[in-house]
Amino acid sequence: MRRENLTRDEARERARLLSVDGYDVSLDLRSAVGPEPGGEPRTFRSVTTLRFRCAEPGAATFVDLIAPAVTSVVLNGRALDPAAVFDGARIALDGLAAENVLTVDAQCAYSRTGEGLHRFADPEDGEVYLYTQYEPADARRVFTTFEQPDLKAPFTFEVTAPADWSVISNAVAEGEPAAAGPGAATWRFAPTLPISTYITAVVAGPYHVVRERYARETADGSVLEIPLGALCRKSLAKHFDPDDIFTVTKQGLDFFHEHFDYPYPFGKYDQAFVPEYNIGAMENPGCVTFREEFVFRGRVTRTSYEQRANVILHEMAHMWFGDLVTMEWWDDLWLKESFADFMGAFALVEATRFDNGWITFANRRKAWAYRADQLPSTHPVTADIRDLEAAKLNFDGITYAKGASVLKQLVAYVGQDAFLEGARRYFRRHAFGNTRLDDLLRVLEETSGRDMAAWSRAWLETAGVNALTPQATYDAQSRITELAVLQEAAGAHPTLRPHRVAVGLYRRDPAGEELVRYARAEVDVDGPRTVVSELAGAERPDLILVNDDDLTYCKIRFDEASLETLRRHLADLSDPLARALCWSALWNLTRDGLMPAGDFLDLVLRCAGRESEIGVLQMLHAWAHTALVHHVAPERREAAGLAVADGALRELRLAEPGSGHQLAWARFFARVATTPADLQLLGGLLAGTARIDGLEVDQELRWAFLEPRAAHGAADEAEIAAELARDDTASGKRHQVRCLAAQPSAEVKARAWAEVVDSDQLSNALVEATIAGFAQPHQRELLAPYTQRYFDVIERIWQERSIEIGMAIVRGLYPDLQDRRETPALTEAWLTEHGDAPPALRRLVLEAQDDLARALRAQECDAGAAAGASAS
Repeated sequence: MRRENLTRDEARERARLLSVDGYDVSLDLRSAVGPEPGGEPRTFRSVTTLRFRCAEPGAATFVDLIAPAVTSVVLNGRALDPAAVFDGARIALDGLAAENVLTVDAQCAYSRTGEGLHRFADPEDGEVYLYTQYEPADARRVFTTFEQPDLKAPFTFEVTAPADWSVISNAVAEGEPAAAGPGAATWRFAPTLPISTYITAVVAGPYHVVRERYARETADGSVLEIPLGALCRKSLAKHFDPDDIFTVTKQGLDFFHEHFDYPYPFGKYDQAFVPEYNIGAMENPGCVTFREEFVFRGRVTRTSYEQRANVILHEMAHMWFGDLVTMEWWDDLWLKESFADFMGAFALVEATRFDNGWITFANRRKAWAYRADQLPSTHPVTADIRDLEAAKLNFDGITYAKGASVLKQLVAYVGQDAFLEGARRYFRRHAFGNTRLDDLLRVLEETSGRDMAAWSRAWLETAGVNALTPQATYDAQSRITELAVLQEAAGAHPTLRPHRVAVGLYRRDPAGEELVRYARAEVDVDGPRTVVSELAGAERPDLILVNDDDLTYCKIRFDEASLETLRRHLADLSDPLARALCWSALWNLTRDGLMPAGDFLDLVLRCAGRESEIGVLQMLHAWAHTALVHHVAPERREAAGLAVADGALRELRLAEPGSGHQLAWARFFARVATTPADLQLLGGLLAGTARIDGLEVDQELRWAFLEPRAAHGAADEAEIAAELARDDTASGKRHQVRCLAAQPSAEVKARAWAEVVDSDQLSNALVEATIAGFAQPHQRELLAPYTQRYFDVIERIWQERSIEIGMAIVRGLYPDLQDRRETPALTEAWLTEHGDAPPALRRLVLEAQDDLARALRAQECDAGAAAGASAS
């Protein structure tokens, strides 16, 4: 029986028994080029030698390897029969000595799912590109490993590949590549420092490479030099902007050296932008990988550059939080991800041109956290991760965004200096080791003098999000007699937490139209009701904003007077962070079924055109689209859609020509366009017969305009094919596949379903594109037949596909557009009948069911508001 899903108990026992001294890994990647093998997976030779010690000689253990075939296994000079010891995922080892040498010669498979060693053939020039992606446990698809984070070791990689390729790994290459037969060469890399298996890396192919250097004088007067590299596919080189990437990289290295006082330990710093990447980026030390969508093929807004910079800094923070010091097991995944998310945003604001980064954090990252923290699968920041499948699903809004939000609150609680000194002690004390929650709390107690155990119990070891609501009383002179903050918790997660918050009072400026803050007080909220005594006697405000300046993690609620002020004057709120917080709070009210979706859309149509922050505007567009598709009552959907499209087109025409706001409104208009006139306008913009002053319709925008035309039957396959001929690239192919799957045809939907569900021939990127095209909001009737079929196939999909593809299918094809009571009932029936299904699969289905139930409640709220308006 093949056993891929390593448990925490197995990992703990193996760590108790073993310590690893080093790996020598030799990969022969010459097989990456050449004709496709007939019917068999394309494979490469992987030879691994592991040196490890055993605390109990004579004991048995196992190593991890997922491979089509194992040629030989030799333990301490003793040949083991691969047929007897290899089950497809593990190699059994018995009779261990005190000191052991294991050599495994295997044929491993190139990946098309983004897990392990991914192989990509560029349709533009036929070139082949390879890269690895392992987190949490896919190094075992490339070489033989003890696949758990606490068995760290030095790694020495040797790679044989076509001689005209570039090959990089975590460490620097030792000398020039050596000839290895006709047209091939072998690269040998220096041993790494002790690191975990999941952050080892190899990137190989005819990449376009740009080099730079970073230098910094250290405290002892010596100079720290770090060679920098930036890589992308050759066909993307014309779009590559390495200067900006290096600028942010150097700013980040300055920032982290200043604040961490621990020199970057991994030598060089390469950053490779790679194709068909499943995630945003990966913090492999010395060899960071990013999704190549961060190489912008067309015009993008400032937000896209900000997001890229944030990801660069997030991954850089991992060099210390995660790579230098690593969690013992995935329970404490937050020890790296929460810190990287927070420190990335912190560095973004303090060290780069994106000094409004906390606005994006409040508006975008926390929205992810609020959603995740209200799902039935929510969990404490420090989680109970029993196995690798559970670990894979915990790369979520709790581990990243809530954890980062909690750390932001912690900085407000203990002070920035104490927090950073705690980090410095943590690095020095645990360098190249593994830690648990207690290790971090101990240093923070030392530096802050605070009771971190109590703070941890409230913030890290319990789930759920609190809601904070202001309650004010006034005297006859309209001055505050008492202002209190009420704290509530959901019934399933009743913890009330200590919050350090700022409470801001806002009023209309008598000299102008702006809504401005005139009073502010910070207070420690604890328990169900906390009085803000400092604001007693203040003049009556038009708006009370709890959690002003976004110090804590909570859902903001409003009193009735404040809510009415926002309905009338939200766009007049002068401070962009306060405005972003109010938008986020109003969106939470809409998701919670406390504000009609129609009211939220009305606010967007009236106020979004005046939003100065482009990142906030793009988030409003995303929320408005979600409200339109899922939260508006069905009987109001068509009228609401027409109003939103009209408003989007109006703002598009009013936006400053050539601005990022104009581009954002153009993309939003394309997403909501449905009428023949709107689709004709998009067609005219594509053909050049229509024009909007300042709007450059580049290739990426062309695809954005073509998809709604295809989805509504205004563009046929010939038009889609013609666009692909114009843009016959990897990106163009993904867009073409999405447009084809979007067409309003039963035959098209059947073909798309079969390509994703009944076949595994599509790469991860094309699976994602097909699913995105398949589910079109206005095609509910066309998609209805797939509701029961979804429940019929998902368990098989989970068993047969890799976890990455399984997650994409189970999430992406859930019938959330069938927003009728029957769909939650079908979901509940499947959950009841499949109580023994893998927990990770059940979690995904539960989350989808909860999102749909929330949408139905929001629709009821919207319908009730419409009925009330009609009655009045």
